[in-house]
Amino acid sequence: MRPIARGRRRVPAIHGFRETEKSRWSEASRTILQRVQAAAFSPGQALLSPVHVLDLEAQGYIKPHVDSIKFCGATIAGLSLLSPSIMRLVHTQEPGEWLELLLEPGSLYILRDSARYDFTHEILRDEESFFGERQIPRGRRISVICRSLPEGMGPGEPGQPPLAC
Repeated sequence: MRPIARGRRRVPAIHGFRETEKSRWSEASRTILQRVQAAAFSPGQALLSPVHVLDLEAQGYIKPHVDSIKFCGATIAGLSLLSPSIMRLVHTQEPGEWLELLLEPGSLYILRDSARYDFTHEILRDEESFFGERQIPRGRRISVICRSLPEGMGPGEPGQPPLAC
């Protein structure tokens, strides 16, 4: 995987990772990505291309953040692979409102609208990775992420990315 650059981040949200963006997929992978698209996005909703692939090492983690509106729109859909992990969502204005999701390998999470904009999301470190009282050992995790276009961007416009998935 090659790293992708999106400008400087003040404080990195992701630790212990590699990432890339991928446009070309095998026929079998395209079929899976089409299922993700059908489940997560409205018909005709414009998607970013290429698809984002995040490879998080066993000791890696993702700090709480809300994805920038510069890079994605109202829907983010991630296919979790290889290892179970815990995703925590915390309301940005009401920190007492939170939930944790157990992301098993092969699971799909979808953050849209309020879940996308009003909650931070994070992937817990291995030592913090509990679901209820049950420890969830984390190994290497890969996520394949499809995102809608940011507000005001459309496919086919000069300088705009093509449709994805």
